[in-house]
Amino acid sequence: MSKFGTLVMGPAGAGKSTFCTALIQHLQNNKRPCYYVNLDPAAEEFSFAPDIDIKDLISLSDVMEEMGLGPNGGLIYCFEFLLENLDFLTEPLDLVTEEYLIVFDMPGQIELYTHVPILPKLVQVLMGGSLNIRMCAAYLLESTFIIDRPKFFAGTLSAMSAMMMLEMPHINILSKMDLVKGQIPRRDLKRFIDPDAGLIDDDEARHVEEEKPGAIRSSDPTAVENVMGGSSFHQLNKAVAQLIDDFSMVSFLQLDVQKEDSVGAVLSYIDDAIQYHEAQEPREPVEEEADARMED
Repeated sequence: MSKFGTLVMGPAGAGKSTFCTALIQHLQNNKRPCYYVNLDPAAEEFSFAPDIDIKDLISLSDVMEEMGLGPNGGLIYCFEFLLENLDFLTEPLDLVTEEYLIVFDMPGQIELYTHVPILPKLVQVLMGGSLNIRMCAAYLLESTFIIDRPKFFAGTLSAMSAMMMLEMPHINILSKMDLVKGQIPRRDLKRFIDPDAGLIDDDEARHVEEEKPGAIRSSDPTAVENVMGGSSFHQLNKAVAQLIDDFSMVSFLQLDVQKEDSVGAVLSYIDDAIQYHEAQEPREPVEEEADARMED
């Protein structure tokens, strides 16, 4: 029988661990079994104790101290060490049954998802062999990115890169939607949910309109206002946005972890991606009645 899981990942600050907490709480509220795996060797505080914690094998602080590595190099070393000691992960996961949703809480360094082939190797192990976990990736991008459109498309490009690197079912999520409530018109928000390259041209026109009459820019081509507001920078952003638009691979779900309905909606997409409900055994009416009496 297949097992089921989701990788929760994305850049630092996107609220991955907060989403994991909200997801686990939602599963518990709905009496659905969950198995929590922390694969962030730098994580220190948890709302729910992990069933597997990579820090029991190796921690980022120890690696940085003993190996003299920085945070990014140390993180890569931790995952290389995990790949050399996969029994730490595979043996307990082998005992998890198909009723559970396995939640993998991943680190925030995007190098793991974009151009270092470590995570794809781990995914191959988890999705193959005796584990045979049906998994999807849940990639979180902080919703405040939509305030800065070039930053939003850079984040979207990272999401698309992760999709291509991992080659697995994938959903993208705009997290912390409560932070932008009222700041973006609903009409414009739809253009971020399904990224529209025209947002870059609209942004450039808005900056030109807002520029003060008679303002004099520095003649230094390396000045911040010239680098970030010059035509070359605009053309680069437009090319990135058009690339994303042309492939039409990325769209986003909206998430507000303070609303259980929002968490439940995201979970429904995860379940569809991993075909969770299709694989569950139909329950007998007697079992459902017994559960209902216990709830009463």
